[in-house]
Amino acid sequence: MRWKLVGLFFLSASLSVVTCVGLAFVAIILYEYNWLPFRGVFVLLHESVGVIPTMIIVGLVLFVFYVVVLSFRHIRYLEEIGRAVQRLSTGQLDHKIPIRTRDEMGKLAENINIMSAKLKSSMEEERQAVQAKQELITNVSHDLRTPLTSIKGYLQYIHENRYKDEVELMYYADIAYQKTLRLERMVNDLFEYTRVAYGQTKLKLVPIDLRELLGQLSAELRLMAEEAGMELAMDGPEERVMIKADGDKLVRVFENLISNAVRYGRDGRRVDIRLRQSGEMAEVRVINYGEPIPRKDLPYIFDRFHRVDKSRSADTGGTGLGLAIARNIVELHQGTITAASDEAQTCFTVKLPLYRI
Repeated sequence: MRWKLVGLFFLSASLSVVTCVGLAFVAIILYEYNWLPFRGVFVLLHESVGVIPTMIIVGLVLFVFYVVVLSFRHIRYLEEIGRAVQRLSTGQLDHKIPIRTRDEMGKLAENINIMSAKLKSSMEEERQAVQAKQELITNVSHDLRTPLTSIKGYLQYIHENRYKDEVELMYYADIAYQKTLRLERMVNDLFEYTRVAYGQTKLKLVPIDLRELLGQLSAELRLMAEEAGMELAMDGPEERVMIKADGDKLVRVFENLISNAVRYGRDGRRVDIRLRQSGEMAEVRVINYGEPIPRKDLPYIFDRFHRVDKSRSADTGGTGLGLAIARNIVELHQGTITAASDEAQTCFTVKLPLYRI
């Protein structure tokens, strides 16, 4: 920009000198040919001011004129940038300044556009964070109120001796106890979610054989599957599949996926766990053959408090935090988790980076 200004001044000065010389030649010609309307003017200037001072004055006027004319486009562009900045200051962050030049002014406009875009993104993220916080409080309040109300009601029956015999007393006490367990599970899930989602969890990364981890977990959950009338099958390579991960956290992920497959895929009578190596990633698929997840719910399946069947309570459908926790844990391991569902099967796929020894 500084060199453009220097060039502008030199060009204006050059044009002023050339114009002055040209005007002087014209004046001489007009004077020689006795052009009466101008002869008196020339004589007056020659006698009262002098030739050189007159040319200097004319040159200065021409210099200012050329500076204004040559810089007019830049001045207009600078005024346009100023108006745009004023609009941005009033919160109109969607307004973009057109990039008309590739010099410093164009870069200034481009940087202002980038700044406004980042500011808009930051404000949107802040708005979403506030909204998410409000939704979290609302959902937690709603989900905690239900078991607390039930516990209070049954304990009130017991406190007021509103039961016929000891069998009914034990029935009320057992319901209150089950509601307490549900409440404890919800609080634990919420605590785990907030720790994982807001970066308060530090992973204890160690080399882990994913094939062995899934094999042990399958053995532990096989009884649960059999009680539900389902078969749990594990399929993987013979060699080790090594990853660097926090074993406890990954157990939480796959335990949630397998439990969900057993709970909601009973119609299929089978859950398959398939382990493969795909390039530099270990790929785990948990597949059930029950009722498919509705297409409209798939994009939100990993959102907190989202339940596919809105009629499910936390007793039958969980707290709505399990998959959200699973996604955050997988992402902390630099991996991905996705879901796909159709009439044939529902498949959750987890990909984790392989660890090369």
